[in-house]
Amino acid sequence: MSFRNTAGPEALAALADVRPSVYWLDNAERPESAPALVGAHRADLLVVGAGFTGLWTALLAKQADPGRDVVLVEGGRAADGASGRNGGFVSSSLTHGFSNGMERWPEDMPALLRLGRENLDGIQRTVTELGIECDFVRTGELDVAVEPHHLAGLAEHASAAVAMGEDVALLSAEQARARVDSPTYLGATFDPAGTALVDPARLAWGLRRACLDAGVRLFERSPIVGLSSRDGHVVATSKQGVVRADRVALATNAYPPLLRRLSHYIVPVYDYVLVTEPLTEAQRASIGWSGREGVSDAGNQFHYYRTTQDGRILWGGYDAIYHAGNGFGPQYDHNRESYERLAEHFLQTFPQLRGIRFSHSWGGAIDTCSRFSAFWGTAHDGKVGYVAGYTGLGVGASRFGAATMLDLIDGRSTERTELEMVRTKPLPFPPEPVRSWGISLTTSALQKADAEGGRRNLWLRSLDRMGLGFDS
Repeated sequence: MSFRNTAGPEALAALADVRPSVYWLDNAERPESAPALVGAHRADLLVVGAGFTGLWTALLAKQADPGRDVVLVEGGRAADGASGRNGGFVSSSLTHGFSNGMERWPEDMPALLRLGRENLDGIQRTVTELGIECDFVRTGELDVAVEPHHLAGLAEHASAAVAMGEDVALLSAEQARARVDSPTYLGATFDPAGTALVDPARLAWGLRRACLDAGVRLFERSPIVGLSSRDGHVVATSKQGVVRADRVALATNAYPPLLRRLSHYIVPVYDYVLVTEPLTEAQRASIGWSGREGVSDAGNQFHYYRTTQDGRILWGGYDAIYHAGNGFGPQYDHNRESYERLAEHFLQTFPQLRGIRFSHSWGGAIDTCSRFSAFWGTAHDGKVGYVAGYTGLGVGASRFGAATMLDLIDGRSTERTELEMVRTKPLPFPPEPVRSWGISLTTSALQKADAEGGRRNLWLRSLDRMGLGFDS
């Protein structure tokens, strides 16, 4: 089907009472802020950023060496950024999907698939062992065809994944609709084990508590504004304090980076989300969805959606908006046009839910790189490490990213550090204004491809040959 991008009266009515608020963070259980960084401090390891990457880095470092003095500094509050604003999909994929990994690192894919499954198992094990109540459920994920040309791509993906040992089933339209009933579905693939759903804010808060219990010193509302090397150490400064550390792990995601080189590899793109009011029993019966599977559609501009523990539907995606000059800030966190487009697409997908209302709307930045998956590196003579570029799949991959970053800054050679994915960087984005022009041209080309049976024009085919491969 072709989604209409102009909101009709029913979509506008569904948004009448929506609050510009992040559903996950709208929770009385949100912990009080830790103290700000004030004065001079010393640490064996400083972690900058208390999103998923930073929290996992601090926790894994303490679990490996309880005597290591770890300081974690956050500019706002833990999970303020992408970690508390995402859809809550915890994927085993480390490569932004099977196809992207096969195109880029085919020889390493058996190891990457295994490491990804082990990583997801490790997240589940941590949640269980630490008693983190975050609605973690291994639901699997449906990738649905909503246009005829999607079917061939899904069949090809399923065949290749099965040949690699993955448990992926190709579903007919009837089989897909037996799981989640939308008249738009023409078929699907189903991966029963590769995805879990979670309340991401409660997961982050649970990891935060675990860090504190392990002895991590946490400072919040303390943006780090400078990084320098002095006398064999790395010195990080905030407005009121300073930390002198042997090693520093940067986990700042889409935020403006402390290392200038990272701005060549990352662009922040803004993604928007709606959440419905809780469904009635009749509404739930009209769509089925008893298995709580995560769902995404197979378009270039795709939607992702899932149910919540209290019976709502989270619906996000489609738009991915870049603002010139790597524009970043709260002024971009809400976009009425995107909300209206999402509401219209929701009612096209689930016409049986006409009359439903949305309760929450929000947006936020995703750290996108040209290969759509994480990359790593070091600076300051190996004393500073970084990982970035998750492109929306960081809820799961951040644990692997953190463990790999610790390997690098501690000088350990491991299976992780030997991966080509870890040893190489994505292609950098060009400087402005070419960057804005290229992203705008690419977005238009992807929209056109979706509208014309998936046919990729000369611009997209050229990007494919360059290894940029913009396909999502």
